[in-house]
This record gives sequence, C-alpha cells and structure tokens, in this order.
Amino acid sequence: MSNVMLEVKELTTKYVTRFGEDVYAVDHVSLKVEEGKTLGIAGESGCGKSTLALSLMGYYFAPLHYMSGEIIIDGRNISGMKPDDVRKSVLGKEIAYIPQSAMNALNPTRKIIHFIEDVIQEHELYITKKDIYDRARKLFETLGLPAEVLQKYPVELSGGMKQKLALCCALIHEPKILFLDEPTTGVDPVSRKEFWDMLGRLKEKDITIMVSTPYMDEASRCDRVGLIQKGHILDIDTPDGIVRKYKKNLFAVKSDQMFRLLNDLRQYEYTASCFAFGEYLHLSLQENKANINDAKAYLMQKNHSNIIINPISPNIEDTFIALMEEHEQNNGK
Repeated sequence: MSNVMLEVKELTTKYVTRFGEDVYAVDHVSLKVEEGKTLGIAGESGCGKSTLALSLMGYYFAPLHYMSGEIIIDGRNISGMKPDDVRKSVLGKEIAYIPQSAMNALNPTRKIIHFIEDVIQEHELYITKKDIYDRARKLFETLGLPAEVLQKYPVELSGGMKQKLALCCALIHEPKILFLDEPTTGVDPVSRKEFWDMLGRLKEKDITIMVSTPYMDEASRCDRVGLIQKGHILDIDTPDGIVRKYKKNLFAVKSDQMFRLLNDLRQYEYTASCFAFGEYLHLSLQENKANINDAKAYLMQKNHSNIIINPISPNIEDTFIALMEEHEQNNGK
C-alpha cells in the first residue's frame, strides 16, 4: 500500500472582513494524496484554490485564520502551526511551493544559477557551488531543460521557460511534496503541455504533487481531481470516476447564430442546463420531459438555421458545472 504523504481532515479556515464578519475560506475540506501521486484542485477564479494551498502549508496571515481540522504531512501534524514554525522544522525542507507568476520578480541583473544558489542557501543546505551546479544540471536533464539556461538572465527567457525554471528552483532542495498554484496561467498552449509532461516525469521519482488549475484539461492529467467551489470540495475522484457521475443526457448544439441560440435554449422550458463549450453549446434536457427531436423542432420555430444537435459524452467540466448547480440548490442559492 502506498504511503499517504498528505492527509487533510475537515480543515476549516476563515477570512475576517473589515466589518468583523467571518467568511469561510476553506470549508471542512478532507483529502488524501499518496506518495508519487498528483492531485489536481480545479475550479474557477476565486473559488479557494490558492487559499487551500496556503492553508495546507501553514501560511496564515491576516485576514486568513486557521479554525479547525487536521493537516498531516508525511505523518506529522502541522495543524495550526505558524509559517515560521513549519519552515524551521525538518518538515519545512520537505515542502516546495510555486505561487502564480513565481519568476516574474527575479532580479534581471543576476544569472539563473545565482538565484538557484539563493534557494539552496534559503533552505540551509550547506553544499559547494560545484555540487549546486551539478544538482541543477541533473535536474534540468530530468526535466528536459538545456543546462545553458543556468547562465542566462531572466529577461532572456520566455514565459513558458520561466515557469519551467520555477519548477526547477522549487525542486533543487529535493522536497517530497510540491505545491503548485496555477503554474500555467498565462502560458501558451505548447508550453502548458511541456510543463505537464515535466510533471509526469516527476511522478517517476515519487514526488507527491498538489496542483491547482482553472483548466479542466489539465486536471484530467492528474491521478485524482478535487473540484472546488467557494472553499468547499464538491467531489474528489479519478478523472474517469468524476465523469461517470454525470447522469444526464448531453448534446452538442450548433447553429448559424450562436449567441441567440444560447439565449433561446436557456429559455426553452425543458432545458436543464446550457453552456458554451468552444464552437458548440452543451445542452442537457430535463429527464422524461423532452428529447432531441423536440429541441430541434423548438429551434426551428425560433428560425434557427443549419442546426446541429448530436448526443455526446460528458467531460470533467460538464460534471463540475452540474455539481456546482447542485451545491447551490442544496444551499438555497
């Protein structure tokens, strides 16, 4: 049985507003991540992804406060510990964290190798400069990066290369757990794919990864996915397991006037949900109320032309939307 590297039990944190009101930031979250596995925390902007990552590492700062629950990393409980206490412990050397835009604040007058030396010193690893360089080259080789990048300056690197470099800097002290906060936001599609290919190679070295992302296609590449909304985990399962929980009928719909099509379908009395997905709409109909032919007849009455309606299989994003709607209905919203 695999070793559980990260376990969270009913973790609850709060923000205190300037009016003195308590607002849940992380709402009774429980999860587990096994050694060498990747957990993707997926959700839209402002849903609590970044706050969850900070909470798990003990990074509490006003107005964020720990309330209750347990955080166990590699068998050790850090619940409620202050950031400095976590950092000073042996545990602090086992964690790596890459925030959003991690490499954008680099001093443009210093070479990358000097920044890596700073990281080594920060983690109190007393090794020679030669050992630092050898370790960096070996890590670069593992991740498919050319060693000559070490001698470059930040301004010489593309956005995608900076993100890859941030990953290398986070791993240089050989942590056991890696936290990534939306690492590919603002990065081009090719660099996004290359970055995730690099994460795949890290799994072979038994590094445990928790990554937050707004992109459902990225979440699908993780071993398990946690769908989060307003600090609450809607579901955690394998990507296939999450998709299998979508029980509605689903259709891809298209016509010559997509904006009007979306409005008309949302006004259709038998529509359960309708959302834009690329060049199509994803339409779900109320069960036993209407079928594909009824929907097409309705659209023809609305004078739509070149109508295409095809049954399709759901993806993670379809399930996420359905779970969000269910969560809001159950909470009276």
